[in-house]
Amino acid sequence: MAKWDRLWINARLATMRTGFWPYGTVAKDALAPGAPANGAIAVEGERIAFAGVAAEIKDKPEQFAHEVIDAGGRWITPGLVDCHTHLVFGGDRADEFEQRLGGATYEEIARAGGGIRSTVRATRAASEDELVAAALPRLDRLLSEGVTTIEIKSGYGLSVADELKQLRAARRLADSRRVDVRTTLLGAHALPPEYEGKQSDYVALVCDQLIPHAVGAKLADAVDAFCEKIAFTPAETEAVFASAKRHGLPVKLHADQLSDLGGAALAAKYKALSADHLEFTSEAGIAAMAKAGTVAVLLPGAFYFLRETRLPPIEALRKHKVPIALASDVNPGSSPALSLLLMLNMACTLFRLTPEEALAGVTRAGAQALGLGQDRGVLAPGYRADFVLWNIERPADLAYWMGANPCHQVVKDGRIRA
Repeated sequence: MAKWDRLWINARLATMRTGFWPYGTVAKDALAPGAPANGAIAVEGERIAFAGVAAEIKDKPEQFAHEVIDAGGRWITPGLVDCHTHLVFGGDRADEFEQRLGGATYEEIARAGGGIRSTVRATRAASEDELVAAALPRLDRLLSEGVTTIEIKSGYGLSVADELKQLRAARRLADSRRVDVRTTLLGAHALPPEYEGKQSDYVALVCDQLIPHAVGAKLADAVDAFCEKIAFTPAETEAVFASAKRHGLPVKLHADQLSDLGGAALAAKYKALSADHLEFTSEAGIAAMAKAGTVAVLLPGAFYFLRETRLPPIEALRKHKVPIALASDVNPGSSPALSLLLMLNMACTLFRLTPEEALAGVTRAGAQALGLGQDRGVLAPGYRADFVLWNIERPADLAYWMGANPCHQVVKDGRIRA
């Protein structure tokens, strides 16, 4: 047989191929600290060629690969997937942080012209180069923790030119860093000031001009909307979704964050890749998601930062076997979070996810939320060779340590990322 390009030995693999126990590892006893590191993973080109017990490749691994790398007993997981971010934006909203500490609510700030609209002003004023330059340090923080795929939404331009500018800036980040960027058009994020009192006209602009332009320029992988009392109604959201479908784009939805407007069920009706937030989602909405194959994306950073008290319906999601993904929701207003690993701890502490569920949420389920579940998010032959080596004793350490970054090495498309 032809030799593999690279082979890692003396590893413990959290493959995430199956259920939550035992982390999809190659052997149940591999979970114990100090257990034998009997796993191996090989890559050929950009794909995984082997992931399993080292004994299956006999005594002399150098016979099987051009390069053999000793993992030193470290754990290896799939590369992390941050499936919901607003990483590209102008300015910040630290002043609103102070206002909220003084008693103002997120909704009150938004209705007074702050919130998303303040970021729209800063984003419109920034050039495409300035947006890229501002986003790169934020991206680097996430990459340093093992992120190999990231979704980036628009939604701070709110005009055809400025939304496309945001999407171009997001695409350009992948030219500067070894990361896969999936872009999502979020034109229906907020009502721009020039359309005050003319919301139906703005929805028509999104449907008839913005979506076709984004498709024509090949700048969007999906379409999202913010369905909420302070944003867009279910009927307006449905019009956006119908346009997306006509133009061949899958949809996602900011659903039921502040109230239950039936967003989860609406997302399911259009077989959305994901419905995100979901604090107020009913069990009927969750059942619809399960039937449609729509992933639930939970965003503990926003929950924490806004000091919310209504927990997402975790037990109902488990009951209906809806995949649960986690994401940083990086944005300047409600989740200025630059650590996906911290989201694991928050999800376990605030939402009572298990460490297994949290790790699945930023690997297998995160990939599913982007429509990439057959390509990445698990360690198995044929999948993209995106994985991370960690200086940890057990997978639960990734959720346990707050503020730590035990990332030892990142492999992207089969090559070690510098």
